[in-house]
Amino acid sequence: MPSNVLLQMSGISKTFPGVRALEDVSFTLRAGEIHALVGENGAGKSTFIKVLAGVHTPDSGSIRLNDRLVTLRTPLDAQRLGIAAIHQHAALYPDLSVEENIFIGHEFLRGGIIRWRRTRREAKRLLDEIGAAISPSESVGALSVAKRQMVEIAKALSVNACILIMDEPTAALSKRESVELYEISRRLRAQGTAIILISHRFEDVFGLADRVTVLRDGRGIGTWDIGDVDESKLVNHMVGRELTQFYPKKPTAPGRTLLEVKGLGRMGSYRDVSLSVRAGEIVGLTGLVGAGRTEVVETLFGAARADTGSINWEGKRVQIRCPLDAMRLGIGMLPEDRQIEGLLLPWSVGRNITLPSLDTHSRKGFLSARTERRVADLHKEKLSIKAPSVDTPTVSLSGGNQQKVVLGKLLATKPKLLLLDEPTKGVDVGSKAAIYEIMSDLAAQGIGILMVSSEMPEVMHMADRIIVMREGRVSAAFDADEYDQNRILEAMIPVAIGS
Repeated sequence: MPSNVLLQMSGISKTFPGVRALEDVSFTLRAGEIHALVGENGAGKSTFIKVLAGVHTPDSGSIRLNDRLVTLRTPLDAQRLGIAAIHQHAALYPDLSVEENIFIGHEFLRGGIIRWRRTRREAKRLLDEIGAAISPSESVGALSVAKRQMVEIAKALSVNACILIMDEPTAALSKRESVELYEISRRLRAQGTAIILISHRFEDVFGLADRVTVLRDGRGIGTWDIGDVDESKLVNHMVGRELTQFYPKKPTAPGRTLLEVKGLGRMGSYRDVSLSVRAGEIVGLTGLVGAGRTEVVETLFGAARADTGSINWEGKRVQIRCPLDAMRLGIGMLPEDRQIEGLLLPWSVGRNITLPSLDTHSRKGFLSARTERRVADLHKEKLSIKAPSVDTPTVSLSGGNQQKVVLGKLLATKPKLLLLDEPTKGVDVGSKAAIYEIMSDLAAQGIGILMVSSEMPEVMHMADRIIVMREGRVSAAFDADEYDQNRILEAMIPVAIGS
């Protein structure tokens, strides 16, 4: 094994009842590199990482660390060998302080009593080492998601981790927070720490990784230096087919104006927002996190109330006081957090799809199970939702298929306008392509779409017009023939004081 190879996993296979999760997968990790592991949901990434973290024992294969054969039977085995995982949702105790979380389970003790002065000193040293401006005595519950991840990193370093597994580290972060995490990751790499990066975001993969390995259907497809692949090739390796039109936007001729907003304002969130959406048109609403985009669409759906301005629907001024008002007009909304705001996860796929339109499946107050199931089956097939049946619990589906269930739920109400807040957030590349195709088909059918998105390629390829928000106000608007990434980014970034 070459001297710079820290970890070598060879021929790893793992089977669960009825499922071959991994088959003969091999993977190498060098000291001081960031190695991306990518693939669609269900490709085997989670199982592979759990094998490395000691959660699952492989059926066959070998793991060598520093050219020494090792056996990982438990997570504690992995931790003792310097392998630590930083999950998308931080596994921290919110009621404890930063320093307590960092050293929990391996405290500095003297005579059975915790040495708090040394604990605080060592916690500060670790936080300073990664450039995290966090007080060791601060409560973790008061920290942002980004700072909690920094605490997770410091916690991993406190047990002398030589391998960090970062699972979707930027999924819940703003652009600015993601940049901070990038800097910390590069600093760790320069110090010799090896990082395995799992991310659906190509921006993370191409912005951070030195090499990338693709898994598909539980098999290793290949490993490449990051300079030897581009987005198109990576997509092809991940899904096993050419995606010649990853953004399948069909040309449409926009129809009548459905929604027109003038001077909308809500104290503390946004002010003087004006926009319009026509039938068959996709309008992109973009900007940095915190610019007020989500608050605007929540107001349009009746989940929040505006203080100023007017909303016109099909040429008439309307009051949208609650979501039911919006739904009666023909407005549907896909929220940013599908699991908390968009779905009842323990419920079946079918019951989630038909929930907002139960009145159309009822007669004299009695629900028609046959009609309800027919509607659910129709949307499951139309949206290609991968589930054994509409009776399958929604919680068991991948992120992309859960998002399709939310779309099915909206379409069952026969909307004229859809408000889509980050429609492809946290879904794999294959599901993204499928959602883009659904959006394009809906626009071609005359449905208007107002899409909130933080992903520049998504906005520029899918939207007929782009509206940019900055610090609660509309800062610019662009027609398709005016798209320029630099100009759009300039419109997003707050103007420095005194400039």
